[in-house]
Amino acid sequence: MHIKDKLADSQRSGKPIFSFEYYVPKTAQGVQNLYDRIDKMHALGPQFIDITWNAGGRLSNLTCEMVNVAQTVYGLETCMHLTCTGMPKEKVDNALKEAYKAGCQNILALRGDPPREKEKWEAVSGGFHYAKDLVKHIRATYGDYFDIGVAGYPEGCDDQPDADLLLEHLKEKVDAGASFVITQMFYDVDIFLEWVKKCRAIGITVPIIPGIMPIHTYAAFIRRATWTKCKIPERWMEVLEPVKNDDVAVREIGKDLVVEMCRKILDAGILQLHFYTMNLAAATRMVLEGLDLISDGTSTPSLPWRQSLGLNRKEENVRPIFWKNRNKSYVQRTQDWDEFPNGRWGDSRSPAYGEVDNTYGIGLRGTNEQNTKLWGYPKTIREIASLFVKYVSGGLSSLPWSDSPITAEVDVIKDSLLDLNRRGFLTINSQPAVNGVKSSHPVYGWGPKNGYVYQKAYLELLVHPNVLEELIARIEQNPDLTYYSVDAAGNLKTNSGDGGPNAVTWGVYPGKEIVQPTIVESISFLAWKDEAYRLGKDWASCYASASPSRHLIKKIMDTWFLVNIVHNDFHESHAIFDLFKGLEVPELDDELDVSESLGDLTDGPVTNGNSKNGVNGTNGVSGVARDVNGNVEETDKTAAVQTSRPEVMNN
Repeated sequence: MHIKDKLADSQRSGKPIFSFEYYVPKTAQGVQNLYDRIDKMHALGPQFIDITWNAGGRLSNLTCEMVNVAQTVYGLETCMHLTCTGMPKEKVDNALKEAYKAGCQNILALRGDPPREKEKWEAVSGGFHYAKDLVKHIRATYGDYFDIGVAGYPEGCDDQPDADLLLEHLKEKVDAGASFVITQMFYDVDIFLEWVKKCRAIGITVPIIPGIMPIHTYAAFIRRATWTKCKIPERWMEVLEPVKNDDVAVREIGKDLVVEMCRKILDAGILQLHFYTMNLAAATRMVLEGLDLISDGTSTPSLPWRQSLGLNRKEENVRPIFWKNRNKSYVQRTQDWDEFPNGRWGDSRSPAYGEVDNTYGIGLRGTNEQNTKLWGYPKTIREIASLFVKYVSGGLSSLPWSDSPITAEVDVIKDSLLDLNRRGFLTINSQPAVNGVKSSHPVYGWGPKNGYVYQKAYLELLVHPNVLEELIARIEQNPDLTYYSVDAAGNLKTNSGDGGPNAVTWGVYPGKEIVQPTIVESISFLAWKDEAYRLGKDWASCYASASPSRHLIKKIMDTWFLVNIVHNDFHESHAIFDLFKGLEVPELDDELDVSESLGDLTDGPVTNGNSKNGVNGTNGVSGVARDVNGNVEETDKTAAVQTSRPEVMNN
């Protein structure tokens, strides 16, 4: 969706909106940390994000990659910065092509800063001299496909202090085809509002979005104001100077000052705010809380899973349930499909899933050290089961098969899940039966208003081979139950006929066909099987070859079965759990003799995938810095060192 359309919707409704800017980190770990932060900040409710451009080499490629991940994996409307600096026309065209392929429809066209080794900005041979030339080129090449934004400077910029002359340049950029303006950071709101009046007076009618820089520390506040030569109101210095060595006090007072500034902007009828996050969440979140702009969570999603905004995926509305807790992996493994299911899961989808490799989002996350710290060193099946119990209880943030904490959806079946896991049945996915709740329901609701949502009870778990035969016999006695059972080698057993799609979630809405967004079917299950067993083996590989934990987890992956069960009568809320009455996994407390299997294992702790530094390889991205609970720690270090000044957006 074009940013100009989001801005128009905001003005029509009178509801303020906001957006975030992120810059490309220098390090691989910084990139992984930023992906996690972008995902978490998604919950704050930004209308779009933008990602800065670093001309030349790996960092410019990373900009394109990060735009693709944000747009396709996280489903965030993304605006890509694009500069003239160091960019011949061929490179510009390649960047635009990558943005198009990612489904990105918004570009912020900038001249850019001169390289650090040069005092003055110079155009490269075959490149563009000014942002207006870049705007013209994008319009001539792509027509109206891209919405194009440009930079505005209420107080001048590095190489042009004359704000009035910059106004003329801004008018030229808008006349060339720009449809919105994002301003340089500022702290004097009166200067900004007066500048907006001047823009309107010379015929600039497109939306103007003020750039807001939250205050993180006193030193950073002064440094950034100095970079951009923006005026700091005298009163701000009077209250910040005395506490400059107290970061907590600076952040709290700074929050109040920035909130006051933003309120004046909103009161003036400008309903959009663009935050320069500096890849950190806390200061921005504090300002949004002060403005009461954070999403209250009452709005319902359009589907029960997060939609992708990738090219050709925007109408996708059917997915297998197996990747319910691993959305990123599903998007990556299906990214090469020519078509995506819309309405029904049938011939429209491709049967080919991408390989289970180390692409971002597919492999096991985290370093060996982080994962063993999170999941410990289990020596028995009961100790492994206790990890699943802890996860279902909300005490663990993730498991190898679940990237995120347990959700409120399972509350109604939580006791049954806990009981299963305590008896050694390791549950990795589930959903309760739902019989016609309103589509506005805070837990189960999705889709348009005035609709009704239904679900069949679903259970997916790892099953010990000694109890599998009895479990299947019980399933096959009930005609309302269907199942798939498979081992690591791919030996499949099912009572589901030809293995075609079985809708396990659907919605009924006025004036629409029935929507069936979640299904179970055979080809997808076999593709998920490869990933599920790979994740378990990657977990085992976090431990040294002589570790009982490694041997135990590997044996489970080698000998246990992955089973999914659907109760096709959606009126039955707990009957699926009756199958397990009286069943318990044997040898719950037995410790295995590791010496018998050492010959089958490689020496030393190996990596999860192809990375050579003891971490999961994800496009060269190392594991995330986490605390003991697996949460990303927010520090300036995790954001990595910036390579340019993202808030300085030269013409």
